Amino acid sequence: MIVLGLTGSIGMGKSTTATMFAEAGAAVYDADAAVHALYRGAAVPLIEAAFPGTTRDGAVDRKALSAKVMGDGAAMTRLEGIVHPLVRGSETAFLDSARAAGARVAVLDIPLLFETGGEARVHASVVVTAAPEVQRQRVLARPNMTPESFAAILSRQMADADKRRRAHFLVDTGRGLEPARRAVQGILRALSACE
Repeated sequence: MIVLGLTGSIGMGKSTTATMFAEAGAAVYDADAAVHALYRGAAVPLIEAAFPGTTRDGAVDRKALSAKVMGDGAAMTRLEGIVHPLVRGSETAFLDSARAAGARVAVLDIPLLFETGGEARVHASVVVTAAPEVQRQRVLARPNMTPESFAAILSRQMADADKRRRAHFLVDTGRGLEPARRAVQGILRALSACE
């Protein structure tokens, strides 16, 4: 089974691209969805112990947690030390299941693939990209997103140009859905030629 790492900065269209891979028959793992599940499960007591007052009704209160860790590098590192190993366990279970089901391609949708060293766990990386003005327009159209929040998120992510340089494949979503879908299909064709 070939394992692809799918990544891209906020607002680049990574979720849409992940859906395209799934529609084309790839098994797709969503690290963000795994974190959301963990924030309603296994991570709750660990996060409450590290950051008292950040859970409510058996789940992590994301707003309260964000207020405790945003802008505090040490707190962010402590949070990542709790969450990343749990996500890795979830990812391993997903890959085992995909392999057992006979999947030919598994896609790991990981927003911080390069930032966390995740490229070491995949055969190839796919970076989803778009022009900076397209990215900004998409992100600022989200509810409760401010230019300051956008800047804070970008400051924690590797620059798009650096991601593109490290990628094996690119999907440019700024040109529309059909060109992006053709890029996904082209990647899958290239991978099938490697089998």
